[in-house]
Amino acid sequence: MSGTAGTPGTPRVLRAMNDRAALDLLLEHGPLSRTRIGKLTGLSKPTASQLLARLEAAGLVRATGTSEGRPGPSAQLYAVDPAAAHAAGLDVTPARIRAAVADITGRTVGEYELPTPGRRPSQPVVRHVTDALDGALEAAGLTRDDVHRLVIGTPGAFDPGTGRLRYASHLPGWHSPALLDELAAALPMPVEYENDVNLVALAEQRLGAARGHRDFVLLWNQEGLGAALVLGGRLHRGWTGGAGEVGFLPVPGTPLVRQVTRANSGGYQELAGSQALPALARELGVEDPPTGSRAEAAAELVARAADHATGPRRTFLAAYATRLATGLAALVSVLDPELVVLSGTSLTAGGEVLRALVQAELEELAASRPRLVIGDVHEHPVLRGALESALASTRDEVFDTSR
Repeated sequence: MSGTAGTPGTPRVLRAMNDRAALDLLLEHGPLSRTRIGKLTGLSKPTASQLLARLEAAGLVRATGTSEGRPGPSAQLYAVDPAAAHAAGLDVTPARIRAAVADITGRTVGEYELPTPGRRPSQPVVRHVTDALDGALEAAGLTRDDVHRLVIGTPGAFDPGTGRLRYASHLPGWHSPALLDELAAALPMPVEYENDVNLVALAEQRLGAARGHRDFVLLWNQEGLGAALVLGGRLHRGWTGGAGEVGFLPVPGTPLVRQVTRANSGGYQELAGSQALPALARELGVEDPPTGSRAEAAAELVARAADHATGPRRTFLAAYATRLATGLAALVSVLDPELVVLSGTSLTAGGEVLRALVQAELEELAASRPRLVIGDVHEHPVLRGALESALASTRDEVFDTSR
């Protein structure tokens, strides 16, 4: 085969493509034999043997035992070496920063939560970020130099043009124009920033209810109400990173909110956000309101209501479903998605009962009729999405054997 090394069609590039295909299969299936890898990739036994030897020498694959107990003679099994690389993620809210580190297979190996209460941060944001990351690294027995990439999830979004955080005035300390430069100077690994709800959508796309779907909307309702838009398989972020900030959406049923960025709220947030649910419950005669944070109280209200077939609680749940469908009708009328994923505790707490009520209301309010599903990623979905994002970039870099 002719051609310059490194150009498409050359042995070097074809080898690298086969290497990546084998590594992805090992990630998907777990330990595999040389014969099984050959069958799944379509490679001959000698070529598969050369591939595995190459990946083992590169520190990407290791022998993990044999296939004893299966029909036929035992065979050597191979798996991706978990220590080949590590990636980290942070989930930032006004009250805390949650950090985690994962090995290249996606297994979480260290976690840490740093409380950050108060309207004014007691320490610079850079210190909070590094302390949270270091806590997760210590739990994993690793250092900062072991991390190939860090993804930080925050409310709002960093404007690509200015580098400043927008749509999240409630996150104290994160609005300095020098913040991204300060973080880059403090951390030895590449750092990426992503909207928290976008990261939940990424987690659902890779691991959960949106697997196999290229056009979907994820609606999130927890501390705040927001959405993520996946179009043609890719996140749509918008010109300033504000795509999906649907809490600001003007909707029927609530007065127009003006100066929305100053208020950090808007019509849909006031109508259907977590903070609106206690007042709605009282209005409809629901007694013994739950305690806890705004998000915890709202989730408890919704969960209790979903357990009742009749009475004020069921009336409350139906009214909440109508409010949710009101904003969703505007979204699906513009985007016509195949699927809508409901996530965040103020939605998932209602389970199938709430989902069915919202689906029925949406079918009356919107001409297009996407299928509604409850999100499958329940445990720290923002953090899981941050790890998945960091791992995707890390694998693209580490698994590229043509370099």
